[in-house]
Amino acid sequence: MVEIIPGSPCWAQLSAHDLPAAQQFYGELFGWTAETDPDPQYGGYTTFSHNGAPAAAVAPLMNPQQPVMWLLSFAADNVDDTCAAAKEAGAQVWMGPMEVGDLGRWALLSDPTGAPFAVWQARRFTGFGVVDEPNAFGWSDLSTRDRDAAVTFYKGVFGWQVWPHDIYPMVGLADRMFGGVMAMDASFPPEVPSHWNPFFQVADVDASAATATRLGAAVLHGPVDVEMENGPRIAVFRDPQGATFGVFAPRADS
Repeated sequence: MVEIIPGSPCWAQLSAHDLPAAQQFYGELFGWTAETDPDPQYGGYTTFSHNGAPAAAVAPLMNPQQPVMWLLSFAADNVDDTCAAAKEAGAQVWMGPMEVGDLGRWALLSDPTGAPFAVWQARRFTGFGVVDEPNAFGWSDLSTRDRDAAVTFYKGVFGWQVWPHDIYPMVGLADRMFGGVMAMDASFPPEVPSHWNPFFQVADVDASAATATRLGAAVLHGPVDVEMENGPRIAVFRDPQGATFGVFAPRADS
């Protein structure tokens, strides 16, 4: 049973042009199985499972202008209150709050630096059923044009703890880190907005990079050991439809 603390990442959802192709890519990369909701109101929403537990999802694009991307959701006791606090702190509320059947209540926002994210108030569906093991979610990474503003926003709205660092401050709750914040530099094209990326744990980053490449993904960064104490080995990919995400493996001696 995964304990999801309000304010922490609770779900990762891919929006894609071609759902069968996404199912094949991630199924082969992570060994996930895919189950599409038969209810037409969910438009083909498909849950990825790892050993029978919900690991992530893929959904069709809501409109042709929507980018292919991974979207992180953060848990909330009350979506409406969280949206109000986020809007007061400078966020944009794009959709919702709205009911998602009997599964929960949801809203789509972007933070003051432009990074999209969602907020989820669980009812029948709580989110991740597996985390922090190979082929499951294990980290969240924010790339932003204004690191200080982003940290201030999430700390204020979600009550996140911040572990200061000159390059990569880390964030979490209840003394448990679950993400980090990176300032976007000149290596990012100017048209790339601030964004969240999920990182999935794997057994072997280099083997995952080879598999992702064979399946048509581009390796954007790594594989490389993070130059921090007990830093993991990581790689960042762009999948064949254009969504970016990362993988990591803890160091053997960490």
